[in-house]
Amino acid sequence: KHAAAAILSRGDPPVVCFKPDERGHANFLPESWRRIRANSAWSKRLQKPHTSARHAFSSYDGAGLRELDSCNSSDALLMNVFCYPRLLRDERVPGLLGVHADAQPEFGFRARVPLLRGCDATEVDMRLGDLLVEAKLTESDFQTCSERHLARYRDVDEVFEREDLPRIGERHASYQLIRNVLAAHALASSFCVLLDARRPDLLEQWYAVMRCVRAHDLRVRCKVLTWQELARVLPVKLKTFLAEKYGISDL
Repeated sequence: KHAAAAILSRGDPPVVCFKPDERGHANFLPESWRRIRANSAWSKRLQKPHTSARHAFSSYDGAGLRELDSCNSSDALLMNVFCYPRLLRDERVPGLLGVHADAQPEFGFRARVPLLRGCDATEVDMRLGDLLVEAKLTESDFQTCSERHLARYRDVDEVFEREDLPRIGERHASYQLIRNVLAAHALASSFCVLLDARRPDLLEQWYAVMRCVRAHDLRVRCKVLTWQELARVLPVKLKTFLAEKYGISDL
């Protein structure tokens, strides 16, 4: 195993971050890390900024930290799994996801969801063939947005019963899910949210959004999958890594 100095954030409990070195990256399986480094598009994802590093770490310790250095990074978890060698050659994995075995992951995909004027530049965590994926690990929710912000989306009233969408006070809840369903509609794609089975609250937030989707064919193209369900069909080494690092078991 790759031993690396841990950088701890402020707070209780602290968040652990790692910095890569010539031997690899302690946040990644060596097999996945080598494939990521050999792929220029995947390597670019490693530069995603750590948005809270300035506040969570001292200026010295946090210098140069990236989001995927964090032990809590859902993007790192996603890349550990889908950059693993020959993952999709096992027909159970593409079968579970509903994708072709020759699909290639694209991380940080810009779906360009249509607005009344222009397009939304927000990223989707991953595109795999014609499947869009939103990954969650320790995040508390799917973010919120104002009514005014949601009204900017061209197809929102075609896709959703907008008045029934969940709210937190005056704001719309589960904004990331709403935006990704709109992306799936615009691209005639499927959408899957990947989350932890230990977070039934996130699962309930997903169902609250899906109940508001108007078209049956779009609801069919949208799904939820837990990391635990996915772990059942993963290679043994990858499955062991998920259990040891993230506590994700296929049981």
